[in-house]
Amino acid sequence: MKPLKQVAQAYMALSDGQAKLQEDAFGDAEAAFRKAMEVTRTIPEEEVFDHDGFDALCHAGLSDALGGLGRYDESLASADMALRYFNRRGDLHQDEGVQWITAVISRARALARTGNPAEALNVFQTAQEMIDERKGDLPQKEALQKMVADNIAILRSSMPEDSSKRKAWWEFWS
Repeated sequence: MKPLKQVAQAYMALSDGQAKLQEDAFGDAEAAFRKAMEVTRTIPEEEVFDHDGFDALCHAGLSDALGGLGRYDESLASADMALRYFNRRGDLHQDEGVQWITAVISRARALARTGNPAEALNVFQTAQEMIDERKGDLPQKEALQKMVADNIAILRSSMPEDSSKRKAWWEFWS
């Protein structure tokens, strides 16, 4: 197989995985993202191909799919793999910015479901800033903003209040 054909197959599998996510077919999406990464591993070392960048795109979608399947520990690990690339490279203006936001949201969901609400709240707030600052097209921006805001509200209401910030009842009248 020639490298060009392998690259095309990998991007077709990536595209298929993203389409399956839109259909909430999380198992099929997981399989497609894993296939995309598997195909790129057959590209000869001497060929120029950005494995790290491609894997980041795949892991962003894979994390979302695994979260949809309720496999939150795996989702968190996959989101972290994607974010190692996106956070280092950074750029909300490129096409990859959408995948970066997806990985951050997937990480926040996984943290919330694995018993780390304080960190999840922090990551959801980061996602909110990223969405608000995103220049260019962001599919379903309003729905994403609402979902993130709802998660922030739920997490804030479920976390214990910091007693150092609370005033005693008599302090209100003094």
